[in-house]
Amino acid sequence: MQRYTHISIEERFEIARLYREGTSIRKIAAALDRSPSSVSREIKRNSNTNGQFHPTHADQKSLARRWSGSKLERNSDLREEVLMRLSKGWSPEQIAGRFTKDTGRCVISHESIYRFIYAQMARTKDYRWRHYLPQAKSKRGRIRRGGGSSVSFITHRKPLKDRPGEVNSRETPGHWEADYMLFSTYGQSVLALHERRSRLLMASRQPSREAKPTAAAMKAMLAPLPSAWRQTVTFDNGTEFVRHHDLHDINIETYFCEPRKPWQKGGVENAIGRLRRKLPRTTDLDKLSDNHFENVIRSYNNTPRKCLNYQTPAEIFYNEVLHFKCECTQALPAPWARFVAPPPRHDGYQTEHRSSEDRDP
Repeated sequence: MQRYTHISIEERFEIARLYREGTSIRKIAAALDRSPSSVSREIKRNSNTNGQFHPTHADQKSLARRWSGSKLERNSDLREEVLMRLSKGWSPEQIAGRFTKDTGRCVISHESIYRFIYAQMARTKDYRWRHYLPQAKSKRGRIRRGGGSSVSFITHRKPLKDRPGEVNSRETPGHWEADYMLFSTYGQSVLALHERRSRLLMASRQPSREAKPTAAAMKAMLAPLPSAWRQTVTFDNGTEFVRHHDLHDINIETYFCEPRKPWQKGGVENAIGRLRRKLPRTTDLDKLSDNHFENVIRSYNNTPRKCLNYQTPAEIFYNEVLHFKCECTQALPAPWARFVAPPPRHDGYQTEHRSSEDRDP
C-alpha cells in the first residue's frame, strides 16, 4: 500500500516548472507519481492572490496550515482514502487497524477518525456526516439502555405505585420530595427537600453525598416538624439515598421513582431549576456565607406562585400547615424557621407584616 506523504519542496518546484510550460494536470501528476486531484488541489490552494504558483510561497502556505486542524484535515490523500473506506462500511477501528497492518506503523488512530467526523458535524451543522459511521450516531458515547440501575442496591425500597393516592392530589401536607443540587466544584452539593402541598423548600449544604450523612441531614430538617407534616419522602434511585430507612425512625415512609423517571418528583426538580437563577452551577459554595445561602432559600419561599393562587409557599406553610400567622416566626422550631422568614429587604427599609387595618390607604 502506498504511504501518504506531503508534497515536498522539490515536487513543488517541478509542479511550478511544468505548470508554466502548459503541461496538463494529469501529466504533471503522472510525472510525480501523484494523483491528479492532489496536484490540482496543490495548485489551487497554494497559489498566490494573482493565481500564480510559486514553489517557495506554496511551501510556506502549506507549512502554515499543517499544524492547524486534525491529521485528516491536513492530509488530503489520507482523508480521501479514509472517507472512501468509511463509505464502504468500514469502521474507524477497521480502517486504522488495516493501515497499521499494511504499513507496519500507526498511520492514524480510530479516535482521530471519530473526532474528524464529529468535528465536521459541529463546524458545518451538516449531520449527514454521521452516516459515515457504523451506527450513524451524531454524538459520541453509548446508547443508554435498560439495566444498570442502582435499584438493586436500595434495600427496603418501596416503588412509587405503593405511595398513598392522597399524595398525588397535593391536598394534604406532609409529603416531601428530596434530591441533590450539584455544582461545578467537585464535592459541592445542596440537599433539597420540597413539600408537595405548600411548595415549601428546605435545603442544606452538604460536604458529601454519602448515604449516612444525607439521611442524618434529612432527619435533622424533618424531625422538628409535627408528625402530621412529615409523612412521606419520595426519592430518585441515587445511591446517596440508600439509607432512606433511617427516616423510618421518625415515622416517615419512603418511596422511590421508577428508574430514569425524575419527573415523578417534579416538585423538587422544578424548585432546583428555580434556585439555579441565583445559584448557577458555577457557584462556589465555599465562598457563600450562611446568611446569603439562607436568603436565597427564603426568597424562593416568599415568592408568589400561580399554582398557589399567587400565595407564597411561606404563607401556605404558616397559615395552612402550622396555623401560625406570618409574623410569628419566633414560634417556629429550628432549623427550618430560617428558611421561611421573609428575606431582608435591601432598599433601605424593613419588611413588615401588617394587618389590613394597619396598612396605608
